[in-house]
Amino acid sequence: MSALGTGALVAATVTGGLVAGLFTGFAYGVMPALRRVDDDTFVRVMRRINEVIPNPWFLLPFLGTPLLAALAAATHLTSGGGTALPWPLAGLALSLTTVAVTGAVNVPLNTALAATGGTASTARRAFERRWTRANVVRSVTATAAVACLALGLALD
Repeated sequence: MSALGTGALVAATVTGGLVAGLFTGFAYGVMPALRRVDDDTFVRVMRRINEVIPNPWFLLPFLGTPLLAALAAATHLTSGGGTALPWPLAGLALSLTTVAVTGAVNVPLNTALAATGGTASTARRAFERRWTRANVVRSVTATAAVACLALGLALD
């Protein structure tokens, strides 16, 4: 693979690791801690998190991972493929799945939670279980993407 392809693969692996770490941290730390608080606190904290999370420090790695994986795969394709090629492609597919789950489930739930005018208990019931399950799915896909990208680097 060219220096550009290798660099893109390294960058995709690093940015993917940042995304996987964030989502996994929510899965095994943040959400279990919030499970232990009252409904008002849960809703207030999740709303604040959802207000601050869409920032460049999150969005660059989150959207950059699939873009960089695509660049690495395309560069590898143009240089003849090889044994490493399936791994950046798999990392791309998994990182796109992470983005898709976030866009299809987590973001709409965040938006609904922000707009909820009812009781905190009702808002929490409509949000917590679905959001947490989708977050576990995206934690797994993001972590698997990093593993694939790293394997691509090892075989490069």
